[in-house]
Amino acid sequence: MEESERQTRKQRIDPKLLAAGWKVVPFDERKDLPAYDRCAITEYPTTNGPADYALCVNSSIIGVVEAKRLSLGPQNVLTQAERYARGITANPFNFDGFRAPFLYSTNGEVIWHHDVRHSLNRSQQVSGFHTPDALLERLPADIDASCTQFFRVPDNSLMRPYQREACDAIGEAISDKKRAMLVAMATGTGKTYTMVNLIYRLMKAGVAKRILFLVDRRALAAQAVRAFSSFETEQGLKFDKTYEVYSQQFQRGDLDENEPYDINVLPESYLTDPQPGHSFVYVSTIQRMTINLFGNSARFSCDEESEDDAKKIDIPIHAFDLIIADECHRGYTAQELSVWRNTLDHFDAIKIGLTATPASHTMAYFKHKVYEYGYERAVREGYLVDYDIVTIESGVRMRGIFLNEGEAVDLVDPVTGQRTLDVLEDEREFPSEQIERSITSIDSNRKIIEEIQRYALEHEERYGRFPKTLIFAAQDVPHISHADQLVETARDVFGRGDSFVQKITGKVDRPLQHLREFRNRKVPGIVVTVDLLSTGVDIPDLEYIVFLRSVKSRILFEQMMGRGTRKGEHHPDKSHFVVFDCFGGTLLDYFKQVTGITAEPPQRETKPITQVIEEIWNNRDREYNTRVLVKRLNRIDKEMSGEARDLFSAFVEKGDLKKFAVSLERQLRDDFTGTMELLRNPDFQNLLQNYPRPPKNFIIDYGTQDEVTSTWLVRDAAGEEYKPADYLTQFSRFVRENPEKIEAIRILLDRPQEWGTDALSELKQKLAVTPQRFTPENLERAHRVQYHKALVDIISMVKHAAREENELLTAEERILLACEKVTAGKTFTAEQKDWLKRIRAHLIENLSIDKEDFETIPIFTDHGGWGRANRVFNNQLSALIQEFNEAVAV
Repeated sequence: MEESERQTRKQRIDPKLLAAGWKVVPFDERKDLPAYDRCAITEYPTTNGPADYALCVNSSIIGVVEAKRLSLGPQNVLTQAERYARGITANPFNFDGFRAPFLYSTNGEVIWHHDVRHSLNRSQQVSGFHTPDALLERLPADIDASCTQFFRVPDNSLMRPYQREACDAIGEAISDKKRAMLVAMATGTGKTYTMVNLIYRLMKAGVAKRILFLVDRRALAAQAVRAFSSFETEQGLKFDKTYEVYSQQFQRGDLDENEPYDINVLPESYLTDPQPGHSFVYVSTIQRMTINLFGNSARFSCDEESEDDAKKIDIPIHAFDLIIADECHRGYTAQELSVWRNTLDHFDAIKIGLTATPASHTMAYFKHKVYEYGYERAVREGYLVDYDIVTIESGVRMRGIFLNEGEAVDLVDPVTGQRTLDVLEDEREFPSEQIERSITSIDSNRKIIEEIQRYALEHEERYGRFPKTLIFAAQDVPHISHADQLVETARDVFGRGDSFVQKITGKVDRPLQHLREFRNRKVPGIVVTVDLLSTGVDIPDLEYIVFLRSVKSRILFEQMMGRGTRKGEHHPDKSHFVVFDCFGGTLLDYFKQVTGITAEPPQRETKPITQVIEEIWNNRDREYNTRVLVKRLNRIDKEMSGEARDLFSAFVEKGDLKKFAVSLERQLRDDFTGTMELLRNPDFQNLLQNYPRPPKNFIIDYGTQDEVTSTWLVRDAAGEEYKPADYLTQFSRFVRENPEKIEAIRILLDRPQEWGTDALSELKQKLAVTPQRFTPENLERAHRVQYHKALVDIISMVKHAAREENELLTAEERILLACEKVTAGKTFTAEQKDWLKRIRAHLIENLSIDKEDFETIPIFTDHGGWGRANRVFNNQLSALIQEFNEAVAV
């Protein structure tokens, strides 16, 4: 029988009110309201009829609850609670006709709440009833006045313009009564720092007092605590000296080296008994808060970090006014996403999602994207660095491996690691997607590493430092680890010792410590990993990112790319990073086609096959679950061993699960009970879950000779990519068609006598800000690749672009010719010759010279500067400089 409203109230609603601190009592006309303090009065009379429950505190009705039976949806019956609230005429409150401020409607399981004190407040679903203290605390709050004050609180002076924009956008959204919002900021743009500034302004203005800062790793929690302790308010005090900042207990591995271990752990009473006087920030992992709310049964199954000291405690829904969910992009499974949402949904608080990579399900939860600061804009404004692309074309990676009859390979048992030599009795073919999963090519991995080495050594020669390099391997499975193979190969190829190349994955000892060493020290120079994403450790000086792992998740890809976007810390001249796409450029091409807000669903978590069968038996979404079961049976048929087929023959004819799966829908239609008797047989179900599988071998291929080549691509401001030849064609077109836009080009082509330091500076600056990013570095590399000539100078580049017959020269070659021209037929004293050597050295480095150089450059000032040089040249140095500049520009 359907549950009646009376049963719903008694069995479901009354217990929830009692749990929230309301004593449920019937209305008695002989009693005055002071006798009902902290009571939910049933059948309370109003001029519009009796209210199911009237919430009474301090001799006033502060709330109304409308109850409906379980089978009815409560959202649309809030209007009844509104009607009763208007009818409590003796109450002291009046909010535009409502004589009680806090309204609820519920069917005992779902609760809707509406704060009617402001006409723009939206009704919303809440996880439980507010306590009497919670409503008393909220009653005098004036959010409009607090929001006005928010905009008067100054930002920290170190805030960047876009960070101020983000804080103001959130303030505006809160003013507009939004309760859930999303902020998307590119990796490396200071999301945490922005949120610390926001929290300070919100707390000082009184918009929020109890704030929960949620992260998904303890290392991120430690970073957030550090951000609060280093943030300086306008009074010159650190944040944590102005407001209380708490966290969970950390482990030594969560903290940086030499970092003080003085963490303020949140008192449990702050969660279980929130007080109006509390004003604090609590930094916690989502995993810990989930256990606090729902117990260990809700623990995230994939969580690598233990929260052994966490326990279930009774936390009311008003424990926090504001929740910031940092890095809310994480790729949870569907079940974990449900737990994640339940954790946030428990609290009646303003919720701000913070991410670099918004996904569709994240957008669906937070509803309003109130601010976005993307990677391209951050690069354009100089806060992040752009990237160049090197596509590595590997025959093995693109076309797979074909093994001929008679070839010798090693077979590796993935369980024991035992290797055996095998000579193939027939040919075998492995498509590209099986590389590093079923087979590996030693030659392919080595040649790819050698190709990367070529670029790294070139970088080292040019910049005087080895580029910190991060290589993403396909997997790190014991005995067949691609990551281990790459480490060994790179150590062999680079020849700089074991410490120079290291693996950092979850399988190494103290990975966070190794990551910090990679971040802060010269060694290791190369790290091999698989994802390296969940640690929260930044590596600002990273300059090479190598994709030897195929990725289909945009969220994962952008997080991987984000490791290189930060500006250098030890190397402030870091102007870009280089992405090596070892799949011929197809990886980057794939993500060009994916939208910024990815439709990527949560990771699918497979329901146990026994649950699928039980749902068919209970006729729950029967057609869908039947199709799921058919797919599972087909998969088992493909994966099981011959022994399993013999075992299945006790239940299915000849153990042919494929044939059984094909006929399953018909059998369920024709004989549902009989077919389900087989499917629900405990022995059959046990076999479906634990069927014997054939042993799998991993193949090490020594014979295949891979063909590996690479192409450096230039990326313009719009993300368009050019091969060197196409890039130089674009440059030639620009020079020929736009000389009037850059005066220095006209000087080089038509008026070389006007060449000088100012013209050179203008040329470099204006070329660099063109949409095609014609930087000297990009142009020099393109000329090196296209014309096989290194270190072509910028003057040659412009002249050759204008007239192809003009010779490409290095700076040294150009200055040698200029000096020969200027000095031809003249005689010089020994001291003049010394000064000419200095001028030549300066011109090789700078391609121009002026009087100021003689007063500022050590090569000149150390020998007396302009005054001495001018006297040596008989006061004719100005004319001589003019000759040199013109000769350089010819």
